[in-house]
Amino acid sequence: QVQLVESGGGLVQAGGSLRLSCAASTRTFSSYTMGWFRQAPGKGREFVASISWNGGSTSYVDSVKGRFTISRDNAKNIMYLQMNNLKPEDTAVYYCAARLRGSNLRPDVYPYWGQGTQVTVSS
Repeated sequence: QVQLVESGGGLVQAGGSLRLSCAASTRTFSSYTMGWFRQAPGKGREFVASISWNGGSTSYVDSVKGRFTISRDNAKNIMYLQMNNLKPEDTAVYYCAARLRGSNLRPDVYPYWGQGTQVTVSS
């Protein structure tokens, strides 16, 4: 069982930055592919980014490429999402997720989820 806890969300003006963190309570954190998803009001859960077990491979949704960076520190059991040049359309609850197999854009294949952290970008 993996428990995930997100932090770092908040209110920021358009063009600003935030860094989200996802802390994992497992001794085998380095075995997991990690992902960030987001859900805006009235919309489905959307893939944002993922990172392989060793950080060697990353994927991003097109709308955040060049603005967001996913990373992980396996020694600390933490994953990050650095978000720069934020836009109002980035407003959503952001969730981290974990799975033992490779990266996948579908949220239903990730068995472990955090509780989410709210990101609000004002125009």
